[in-house]
Amino acid sequence: MDFRLTDDQKALKAGVRELLAGRFDRDALRAAVDSPGLDRALWRELGAAGFFALRVPEAAGGVGLGLPEAVLVFEEAGRVLLPGPLVATHVAAGEVEGAAEGEVVVTAVDGVLVEWLDEADVALGDVEGAVPVRSVDPLTPLHRVPGREPLPPTGVLLTAAEQLGSAGRTTEMAVEYARTREQFGQPIGGFQAVKQLCAEMLVRTEVARAAVYAAAVTADPVEIAGAKLLADEAAVDCARDCLQVYGGMGFTWEADVHLHLKRAWVRAERGLSRARAAEVEAAAL
Repeated sequence: MDFRLTDDQKALKAGVRELLAGRFDRDALRAAVDSPGLDRALWRELGAAGFFALRVPEAAGGVGLGLPEAVLVFEEAGRVLLPGPLVATHVAAGEVEGAAEGEVVVTAVDGVLVEWLDEADVALGDVEGAVPVRSVDPLTPLHRVPGREPLPPTGVLLTAAEQLGSAGRTTEMAVEYARTREQFGQPIGGFQAVKQLCAEMLVRTEVARAAVYAAAVTADPVEIAGAKLLADEAAVDCARDCLQVYGGMGFTWEADVHLHLKRAWVRAERGLSRARAAEVEAAAL
């Protein structure tokens, strides 16, 4: 079995990165933080680009690609911290009219939480009695619901892909900062402790990448659980290590590192939590 990306998959990944760089760059991210709310124009642009219809069959008006391609797309979304109930809308694209085109925003109950409930047009699952709760992530409003409904395996894997994208981005941020920030007359990247942190971040991210990409090919629930576990660890721990590389600067509101850490915390509770994913793996062994 060949897990390497095809030329078409590489082109898809590059195209999505280019789209998001032009439409949701750092300025747009900070604007969204300052003025929370779902950007409906951006949502429709994502729909027009096939973001939500990616796995919908061509006969039904979709793009007709598979889970591996969806993972690549969601990795890029996680890299830029694209807000909104992306996973729920993507999963529902073949069932909810208007979701594939980005005309309808779909959210879904995940465990005891539901994201973006006030902004969504359709909520899948029982949201009766939902109450708003304070979210650590300024770009992910949350409600708590009385019941418990699990996220389907596909949603779990796409969440893992978002985590992978965030881990990759914080690793890049740490390396970029280590190359330019100077202390004692030299870049801090020349210090052994900083080198070690950056190397550990890279290893952690690439191990998670292998697991997420492999689970996208096999679609095995146990492998998806393992991928989610590794991706959660990569996203949270890489963001924390990036904070260490940045030092005091990383703890300021102006730096983006804290946004990656906060989103990683929220995603780690979506679908399978780290503890539950570890239980699934242990039971399979």
